[in-house]
Amino acid sequence: MEKDRLLAFSDGVIAVVITIMVLELKAPHGADWPALRQVLPAFLTYVLSYVFLGIYWSNHHHLLHVSDRINGAVLWANLHLLFWLSLVPFVTGWMGDNHFAALPTAAYGAVLLISGVAYLILEVRLLRAGNPRLAAAIGNDIKGKVSAVAYLVAIPLAFVHQLIADGIYVSVALMWLVPDRRIERMTGETTEGSHGDAKRQPTNQESRSSHHR
Repeated sequence: MEKDRLLAFSDGVIAVVITIMVLELKAPHGADWPALRQVLPAFLTYVLSYVFLGIYWSNHHHLLHVSDRINGAVLWANLHLLFWLSLVPFVTGWMGDNHFAALPTAAYGAVLLISGVAYLILEVRLLRAGNPRLAAAIGNDIKGKVSAVAYLVAIPLAFVHQLIADGIYVSVALMWLVPDRRIERMTGETTEGSHGDAKRQPTNQESRSSHHR
């Protein structure tokens, strides 16, 4: 099976999800700071969700970049991941509109948790499809497992104090923003690998000079 359609479809879904989120942002009903303060929670939740979706999009790109084989199970695992990511606008709006109340904050964490589990399932299905380059690149995927544990801790803590849960969500996002070069080292996709290490092709003038010599 070709992976190009899978990549294109996934990119399209994530783009639509981000578009839905930004369309749900409401302008302040006023031109003063108190009016702006009323929509600040919704904006901050949007920023956090945008970062998370960006992380998923980037990791999904790298995941499939080192995968050479996909099958039906991979397609369904990918749809499963996209389903949970499509719920991000719902919990984003719910948490932001209710100023980080306990239940919406816990629901936000639940969607992040299940999305993370769905991503791990996609990894497993790709590995079972027979992708040795992917297996060598991701290793034990410690960051993925740590993220799942963090979400499990954050969800009940939302009912203790919402800011604790929100702090954990932000910490997970910051952890994933730290560059992870495992797959890039495998593919040589970094700038240095794709340009610095490439052999320089001789120009026409250099070729003619070499021929005359």
